Amino acid sequence: MKQIASIPTSTGNQTAAAHSMLAAMAIIGVTDNAVPLMAEHIGLGQFYILRTLVALPVLWVMSQMGFGGLLPRRFWAVTLRAMLVATSMVFYFAAVALMPIAQALAGLFTSPIIIVVVSVVFMKLRIGAVRIAAVLGGFIGVMFVLQLDLAAFDWLIFLPVAGGFFYALGSIVTGTMCKDESTVSMLFIYLLAQGLIGGVFLLALQVWPLPVAEGAEGFVTRGWAWDVLGISHLILLQGAAAVGGVFLITRAYQLGEASFVAVFEYSVLLVGPAIAWFAYGQTLDLWQMMGIGLIVLAGSTLALRSS
Repeated sequence: MKQIASIPTSTGNQTAAAHSMLAAMAIIGVTDNAVPLMAEHIGLGQFYILRTLVALPVLWVMSQMGFGGLLPRRFWAVTLRAMLVATSMVFYFAAVALMPIAQALAGLFTSPIIIVVVSVVFMKLRIGAVRIAAVLGGFIGVMFVLQLDLAAFDWLIFLPVAGGFFYALGSIVTGTMCKDESTVSMLFIYLLAQGLIGGVFLLALQVWPLPVAEGAEGFVTRGWAWDVLGISHLILLQGAAAVGGVFLITRAYQLGEASFVAVFEYSVLLVGPAIAWFAYGQTLDLWQMMGIGLIVLAGSTLALRSS
């Protein structure tokens, strides 16, 4: 899924900014649909490590080309942000492997709602009726997409919501503590945090092995697998997308006004499920489609009102 980028508020070519963001969301919508295929062969920890190993050389080349230095100015702040975002992606990628991508994305996109709630409760932000209505509407939309069934409750439904929670915290840290950091340095520390979490996952499974289910259902508990040649193209794709997607997101925010550009991030809620329908036959019912509409409307309203 998308990575958090620094968000300058400079004005520029709004059309080019929109195109850049749409391209980024198209890349993410395609590559995240490859996660279930990878989950059939490797585990979450190995996925994180391989993704990092592929992405780091690409990032080094970008640094040498002048896109920004690798070392941050405020190491502790960037590290905190990286750990929060990397943790959010643990929950998100686990959700993508174990449930339809529309539900995983809906849970992740609770982050704008959580940001507003945290800002009101802990940062004493004052909001009006429009943003209150947007938060409530977005929450209802998430419930529609997740299809919460109290009669047959499944704790897995909280995976993407947990991802949205940590992503929201990462967004707040980015906006309050990392404004002057380059995107390359934030991505570099994020990738290191991602690799560290992957290594901890694998070490923990080595010490305390857990039962591994067949196929994608064993994604979270599977240890290191050596036979990855068959999915090497997907590993390369994930690593390249981890860098390319962020670059396009950052370019979009550099070209256009932030609240305008943020609206186009929600296109991934259309691209991701569309690719999943084409590739896997995943379908959405009427309530889920209404839920996606509510999430897009709520998120767009919050983004535009934040300006």
